[in-house]
Amino acid sequence: MKKRIFIAPVAAIISGLILTGCVSTKKFTALQADYNNLNSRYQTAQVDLASSQARVKSLEEQLEQERANNASLKKALANLQGTLDKSINQNTQGNVNIAKLVDEINASNRYIQHLVNMKNKSDSLNIVLTNNLTRSLSREELRDVDIKVLKGVVYISLSDNMLYKSGSYEISDRAGETLSKIAKIILDYKDYDVLIEGNTDDVPINRPNIRNNWDLSSLRASSVVQALQNNYGVNPKRLTVGGRGEYNPVADNATEEGKTRNRRTEIIITPKLDQFMELIEQAPAKDTIPAQG
Repeated sequence: MKKRIFIAPVAAIISGLILTGCVSTKKFTALQADYNNLNSRYQTAQVDLASSQARVKSLEEQLEQERANNASLKKALANLQGTLDKSINQNTQGNVNIAKLVDEINASNRYIQHLVNMKNKSDSLNIVLTNNLTRSLSREELRDVDIKVLKGVVYISLSDNMLYKSGSYEISDRAGETLSKIAKIILDYKDYDVLIEGNTDDVPINRPNIRNNWDLSSLRASSVVQALQNNYGVNPKRLTVGGRGEYNPVADNATEEGKTRNRRTEIIITPKLDQFMELIEQAPAKDTIPAQG
């Protein structure tokens, strides 16, 4: 149920009382304080509403993806069942061939169920990581960084305007607070590897000792790595630097907004393979999977 706080009528009442001179200064001050309190609660409610709407949208997108996956699995099962029905109708070789076909269908069904179980466990891992990140950062902190979890991998995207001095690879003074938040996440996941990738727009760089956007993106990623190591105690053995230049855009460089989005540094926190295998079972043995064709 949505909570609504009506601010305008209160302001109108206060203004009316002032104009008619029917209220003392003390009462006016009290009314003004109440008004300010209600206005503050209203602003907080608006922020909470926006956050809730964003979370609902994300959950709706996940639900739609799961529905599409289920439809694909149902279609595959229907195709297998159709193959069985067609074979039964055309089979003239007796019960032996039919029994063999049934075994193949059952093996296919087991493999499909195995894929479904793997998908469910992967989704569970994503949910756990997302919840842990939500607990690590406040609502205000989450506004400063773009965090996504996909297949067990944490993606953190930071704008270059916030991280670096203009046209440079040097970390700006105001980036320290944000990097401290990122370092907190990395330290929370102490057994994970961390890749820092620099990205640029397609505007050629024109600075001494920087040949092109490949250099600039790599130098910027290196600056972040060194800040994480030297200022926040992240183990350098976990860190890898990567520069992708202008060749990994997320928006059209034809607009200023697109160029701004493309100038970014991505921090990718990746679990090691053995951590995945603890959550995802091994695939069925080859002799239980029917041959294709």
